[in-house]
Amino acid sequence: MINKIEELKKEIESLKADSAEAAEQLRIKYLSKKGILSQLFDEFKTIPNEQKREVGQALNSLKTFVKEKINELKESFDNKGDEGPDMDLTLPGTSFELGGRHPLSIVRNEIIDIFARLGFTVSEGPEIEDDWHVFTALNFPEEHPARDMQDTFFIAQGPDVLLRTHTSSVQVREMEKTKPPIRAIFPGRVFRNEAISARAHCIFHQVEGLYIDENVSFADLKQTLLYFAKEMFGQDTKIRLRPSYFPFTEPSAEMDISCSLCGGKGCNVCKYTGWVEILGCGMVDPNVLENNNIDNKKYTGFAFGMGIERITMLRYQIKDIRLFFENDVRFLKQFKSVD
Repeated sequence: MINKIEELKKEIESLKADSAEAAEQLRIKYLSKKGILSQLFDEFKTIPNEQKREVGQALNSLKTFVKEKINELKESFDNKGDEGPDMDLTLPGTSFELGGRHPLSIVRNEIIDIFARLGFTVSEGPEIEDDWHVFTALNFPEEHPARDMQDTFFIAQGPDVLLRTHTSSVQVREMEKTKPPIRAIFPGRVFRNEAISARAHCIFHQVEGLYIDENVSFADLKQTLLYFAKEMFGQDTKIRLRPSYFPFTEPSAEMDISCSLCGGKGCNVCKYTGWVEILGCGMVDPNVLENNNIDNKKYTGFAFGMGIERITMLRYQIKDIRLFFENDVRFLKQFKSVD
């Protein structure tokens, strides 16, 4: 029996396998329940008692040796799968290009941050609105052109349901639920039934602002907008206010800023005037306050509104508003560094 074990050990030492499957077949041949070692352990039962100690130790040693040999053969094939240039751990990792924020989002967040420093909170409202919040509560007469189908996307009539044409509807909702003082801005998407061109789109974004309290004056409005213009376009920026008309403010004004490209000297961007229009503003009309149950004898306020696309186009000298909606990666990549 001892001689048989020694011969088997020499056989095991010379074992070779050319694949992982071949190594598995050797394991089955020697170590399975019907394998050669199992047969030897069965023969061990017939050995005289005085030889069992010696033979038993030899069998156990053989079994351990066979397991180690077969495991060694298997591991050699497992390791071969990791070889090759693709697994060179010294090579640099594969880089993944990360995206950035959309230019409209960058400017929107900057506008919010500027007004937040002045104590303005942010409020948002629904894009599908009713006539009251979009027109009537804001002092729009029934015959006002903005109510016509050419300007507004109406969803239903009687009562009128429509896509909001400005975020002033959120101002109404803020006045309905909040007692003065009110100091908030209202960013959001708006819709108007306009032909799409390089300068106009049927979908665009606005930021409007509202401040209502006791003794609010036009001087407060001017200083607020001057601070915004300098923070957004640079400390050398100047503003001017031109008389205008809006149904929900009285008096009303359009605000221009000095052209940042030519320094006010005149260029093709400012049409050689030195000024560029960026927003509309004014003192909240007393009728609007009354429509929203705010005492217009005690409180006054101002409001303003600007297009985010307009500000972004001026900021980055973009000449076509349609670029904001086309999602052209070549265009969007230019803004990763400013995010």
